[in-house]
Amino acid sequence: MVTTAPRSLLFVPATSPHKAEKAFASQADGVIVDLEDAVALAEKAQARLIAADLLKTRRPTLVFLRVNAITSPNCFDDLQVAAAAELDGIVLPKAESAAELAMVDWVLAQFEAKAGKVAGSIEIMPIVETARGLAAAAEIAGASKRVRRLAFGAVDLALDMDIDITGDSGPMAHARFALALASRQAGLQGPMDTVFVDIRDLDGLRASAGHARAMGFSGKACIHPAQLETVNGVFTPSDAELARAREIVAAFEQAEAAGAAAVSVGGVMVDYPVVEKARRVLAKAQAR
Repeated sequence: MVTTAPRSLLFVPATSPHKAEKAFASQADGVIVDLEDAVALAEKAQARLIAADLLKTRRPTLVFLRVNAITSPNCFDDLQVAAAAELDGIVLPKAESAAELAMVDWVLAQFEAKAGKVAGSIEIMPIVETARGLAAAAEIAGASKRVRRLAFGAVDLALDMDIDITGDSGPMAHARFALALASRQAGLQGPMDTVFVDIRDLDGLRASAGHARAMGFSGKACIHPAQLETVNGVFTPSDAELARAREIVAAFEQAEAAGAAAVSVGGVMVDYPVVEKARRVLAKAQAR
């Protein structure tokens, strides 16, 4: 089971083994080998064969396989490949209901048994990227023990709802908060944020990742290795954050030992919720 939330997950087409190998050796906390949007319809079968070969051995990083949506005729065969592979989980696009998750869970369990794996060992990361999916976010988050985090897909959501993908306010902020709320309610890790499509705009990427982190997201999907350093940096507590967290914890523990439940640190009142947030910051840093 994955216990530390990844800061970055790098998409790579299953049809590009060379790019995949470079991705496995990159700064990404995890790699998503893609059988869906990055693969042309005529190449789906060949992509599965390549993915099966790529994932015959365990990789040093987290590995996910993005299968085709459950409504696609390719999904069943994709799940069979996933169950036989050495990976951590699958990414399920266009997730829209608990019933879909239950079906995928059951199919995976059958294939896991045939592959000699423990039932439930393969994670499912649903991508919420349609209006129906967003409306059912809480239902999807609690649909299966395999679900450990949700992912947000802004590009497809913008298409489905005919809305503007640019900017991090308005509809996109609402969608992000809905996913963060559903994740927290279900006891999941913070969700993975959507990709940032302009690979040359690192300042825009940094701002977008910062908005996601402020919303409670734990990481962000990437489409190019050049994005990894920026994304990892945003989702890693800075030296200043760590210093401030240590200061808060030390001051509060001293005050608590003296019988107080609150203390002023640099002019800011610190009580139990504030010190707990500081401890979480330190715990995240120690987990890396």
